[in-house]
Amino acid sequence: MDRKKELKEQYKQTKPPMGIFMIRSNADNKCFIEVTPNLKGKINSAKFQLENGSHRNRELQQAWRELGETAFTIEVLENLEYDKDEMKTDYTEDLALLKMMWEEKLAKEGMEFYKR
Repeated sequence: MDRKKELKEQYKQTKPPMGIFMIRSNADNKCFIEVTPNLKGKINSAKFQLENGSHRNRELQQAWRELGETAFTIEVLENLEYDKDEMKTDYTEDLALLKMMWEEKLAKEGMEFYKR
């Protein structure tokens, strides 16, 4: 019983990987990028929404519906490390800055973005 309690507590202390990911169309040079404090959860959520026709980005959703899942690649662009200071819990600004940096970088490489 103690081991179960210990594992439960360990799970609660585990922080999910956070950062930025991209859903890229293999058919053209377009992508959708998103930052999140929980990469795995948000990627799963985005895939679920796209498969069920409920993604908030209408242009991406339409392309997904027309081209199919196999025409897209989902990849993590960068993980954002947690601060050494355990007191820091809000990474909103860090994630926003990360998104701006990646938008700039991808635009320079000629990548286009799905409009909202």
